[in-house]
Amino acid sequence: MNCRSEVLEVSVEGRQVDEAMLALLHTILLHRSTGKFHYKKEGTYSIGTVGTQDIDCDYIDFSFVRVSSDELDRVIRKAVGEFKDAMGNGTDGMGQISLEFYQKKKSRWPFSDECIPWEVWSIKVNVVNLANEQERQICREKVGEKLGEKVINIVEVINQHEYLPKMPTQSEVDNVFDTSLKDVQPYLYKITFQITDTLGTSKTTWFCAY
Repeated sequence: MNCRSEVLEVSVEGRQVDEAMLALLHTILLHRSTGKFHYKKEGTYSIGTVGTQDIDCDYIDFSFVRVSSDELDRVIRKAVGEFKDAMGNGTDGMGQISLEFYQKKKSRWPFSDECIPWEVWSIKVNVVNLANEQERQICREKVGEKLGEKVINIVEVINQHEYLPKMPTQSEVDNVFDTSLKDVQPYLYKITFQITDTLGTSKTTWFCAY
């Protein structure tokens, strides 16, 4: 299986890291989530609706749409919070946060299931140091414009006819979707991030969500 890989790059002020990452990650997950599956019998099912919610940013002139799921939002916010904490309060170094979608392939006992990635989104983040409020206002507007461009890019890529896991039977649904949330069903995913300091030293951390 070929895994599609996409890279996005953004430059932001330190206080904008959270909102920029949430906007991009939630945009991707909006298009990689379905309503809950309701099986009537094996091979027959209905899919619930997915609600959406508009979110206004505080430090960026930008609004984005996310799945209306507080549970999913908490998971993503926790991952983004750990990413920002790992970057620290300084302006040196860069970071990258990746959202990987995968499916499970059952293995024979005693081996663990194999996780096969089919799509990876990597967001490279450069934190800039601004001298005064005027520069912050300009950055607020420019970052908003850039995020708008990135969201359009995400939608264009997702609308291309590439690989998606086939709809599973009831017994295999946990191999394709995260069924742990009560109101939405994203494809299985995990989030990782990597921080690089001024010396070129990298540290990778895995934040898994199943």
